[in-house]
Amino acid sequence: MSETTTASQGSQPSQGSQPAQEFEKVLTGSSTQVASFDTHDKTPIQKFQHFLHSSPAAVPLIVLVISVAVFGGLLGGKFFSAFTLTLILQQVAITGIVGAAQTLVILTAGIDLSVGAIMVLTSVVMGQFTFRYGLPPSLAVLCGFACGALCGYINGVLVARMKLPPFIVTLGMWQIILASNFLYSANETIRSQDISSQAPLLQLFGQNLRLGNAVLTYGVVAMVLLVAVLWYVLNHTAWGRHVYAVGDDPDAAELAGVNVKRMLISIYTLSGVICALAGWALIGRIGSVSPTAGQFANIESITAVVIGGLSLFGGRGSILGMLFGALIVGVFSLGLRLVGTDPQWTYLLIGVLIISAVAIDQWIRKVAG
Repeated sequence: MSETTTASQGSQPSQGSQPAQEFEKVLTGSSTQVASFDTHDKTPIQKFQHFLHSSPAAVPLIVLVISVAVFGGLLGGKFFSAFTLTLILQQVAITGIVGAAQTLVILTAGIDLSVGAIMVLTSVVMGQFTFRYGLPPSLAVLCGFACGALCGYINGVLVARMKLPPFIVTLGMWQIILASNFLYSANETIRSQDISSQAPLLQLFGQNLRLGNAVLTYGVVAMVLLVAVLWYVLNHTAWGRHVYAVGDDPDAAELAGVNVKRMLISIYTLSGVICALAGWALIGRIGSVSPTAGQFANIESITAVVIGGLSLFGGRGSILGMLFGALIVGVFSLGLRLVGTDPQWTYLLIGVLIISAVAIDQWIRKVAG
C-alpha cells in the first residue's frame, strides 16, 4: 500500500523538475504574463485620420463646403442665388459624366487619357450618321454608343490581355481617336440651327428644366442619375466589389476567383459607353457637333477624380468624391470670375488643390499601412 502510494507520488513531476518530454523544454523560459489588448486611446488627429480613411468622400466634401462658404462670404447673395448655384452644376455636367468613366478606370489602378477623345468622336458619329447618312437620330445615337463601347473595348483588351500599361495604351488611343475624328469629320461642324430643326433629339441634354429660379438642364439630371447608379453598383453589387478588389490587388483578386481580365475589359468598355453619353450631352451643351469641342475633357476628368480623393494607386475612393471634386472646380471657376480676378488664378489654385489632394491621400494611406 505504501509502496504504491510512493510510486504514484514519484511519477508526478514536481514544480521545479525538468520537463519529461523534449518538446516541453520550450515552455521553461516562456512568459507567464496574461495576454491583454492595447487600450491606448488614439489622439484626435489619429481618429480624424481613421475617419477620412473610412470615408474617402469626406475630404472633398469638406473642401467643397469651405469653398462655398468663402465665396458666399465674399459675394453674398450674388453667389448664393439659385441661378448661380445651378449654373455651377450646368458647367460641370460634362466633366462629371466623363469623370465617372475615369473613376471606374482609376479604381483599377489605371488611367484613361482617351476619354475626352472618345467623347468627341461619339458626338461626331451621332451627328454625321444623322446628317451624312440620313439615319434617324435615335439610331444615330445608338451608333454613337456602339462606337464608344468599341473604343473602350479595344483599350480593355490591350490592357488586360496584352498586359500593356494603361497610360501608354490610352495615350496612343487618344492620338489615334483624335486623328480619326478629324479625318472622318473633315473638320466639319454641324450647325446648331440644323440640329434643332432636323434632329432635336441630339440636343436633348441641353434642354432646360426650371424649378423656381433654379435652371437645370437634362445634362445635369443625367450626371446626377449616373453618379447615383454607379455609387449603388460599386457599393452594393458583386461587380462593384470586384472593381475595388482588382484595383487593390489583382493577384489576390485572381486567387479569390475574380476573372481579372474580363473585369478590366468590362470596365474599359463601360467607360467608353459613359463617354458616349458625355458626347451626347456635349451636343446639348454647345448646341452643335464640333470635332474641336471638349479637348480638355481628359485633363478635367482626372482633375475631378484626384481632387475628389480617389487614390491613383487604385482600390480606394468614392464616385461621390469625384462629383464633389468636379463641383469644387466649378465653384472656384465661377467664384473667381464673379470676384473679378485674373482667370489664371483659377488654374493656379486648382493646381494647388491637385497637389494637396495627392499629399492628403498619402497621409491617409498611412493608416492602411
